[in-house]
Amino acid sequence: MKTLRTPDERFENLDGYPFEPNYLQIDDGDGGELRMHYLDEGPADGEVLLCMHGQPMWSYLYRKMIPPLTAAGYRVICPDLVGFGKSDKPIQRSDYTYANHVGWLERFVLGLGLNNITLVCQDWGGLLGLRVVTANVDRFARVVVANTGLPDAKDTPDEMAGPMRAMFDSIPALPVPEMGAKLRENENGAGFMYWIKHCDSYPDLKVSNVVAMSSGGDIAESLRKAYDAPFPAEEYLQAARQFPSLVPIFPDDPAIADNRAAWKILEKFNKPFLTSFTDSDPVTAGGHVRFQETVPGAQGQKHATLKGVGHFLQEEAGEEFAQVVVDFCLANPI
Repeated sequence: MKTLRTPDERFENLDGYPFEPNYLQIDDGDGGELRMHYLDEGPADGEVLLCMHGQPMWSYLYRKMIPPLTAAGYRVICPDLVGFGKSDKPIQRSDYTYANHVGWLERFVLGLGLNNITLVCQDWGGLLGLRVVTANVDRFARVVVANTGLPDAKDTPDEMAGPMRAMFDSIPALPVPEMGAKLRENENGAGFMYWIKHCDSYPDLKVSNVVAMSSGGDIAESLRKAYDAPFPAEEYLQAARQFPSLVPIFPDDPAIADNRAAWKILEKFNKPFLTSFTDSDPVTAGGHVRFQETVPGAQGQKHATLKGVGHFLQEEAGEEFAQVVVDFCLANPI
């Protein structure tokens, strides 16, 4: 597996990111190794919070949450997924499969020997993290899901695969403003397909533009520098381009069976489980309902809805989200 590694100078003097890097070598599943970067902050003997970012982000997304979480006594582990941040980046888009990413994350968790973990996950952090939870239930003590899901095309008939893929093929790759409008309109359920197509084939994919769109406007130049830092050129962007195409929204997707099997485990998961969604995210709107209704551990919890916040709640309301996590942990001691 051929990989790239973003030059270290791209990460120098980033605003609000003073954390020391840590690295772990994991089996790439192809006869080689991948280097994963992670943050490890707070007391070494503190309860572990495994904070998982999604696409197209990296551990920088959690910079506002780490200080209040560590001040509360927690050990915060925040990895960069393979293909993002300071982690290695395979150069072939075909290397980025859902199954590969689950395997890489599981090897990371096992490699660090983590136990009594509280998973804190958003976006793809949930699509991957929940799969690792359901494969290693004994290692996890609690779960917090935020603006995420575990898609399995539930209630979508198999015969819809063809028409859905035909619709996707007809969609153009739009620039961010137009794509964002389509995402919010979600006409005929096609909103997310515009996001997939933008990442897949729009010529100028820029992560900072995506963050700005989610936040409802422009963002500071210092934030643009930080979110674009991992991707100095097109060849570094292959994970960011491929990830949305891996979301199993089509009923014939190869990940459907494994995600449905994971849901069977979640439907028996009786450890504390919290939803913390926002009210202004068109991507995951309503996604909290299935978790609250079907996961036993979600019953009786003080689920949170963050008001006036978009998709990347760690960026827009990091301190508020951190307090939600702390309150949940205190209310559900290990």
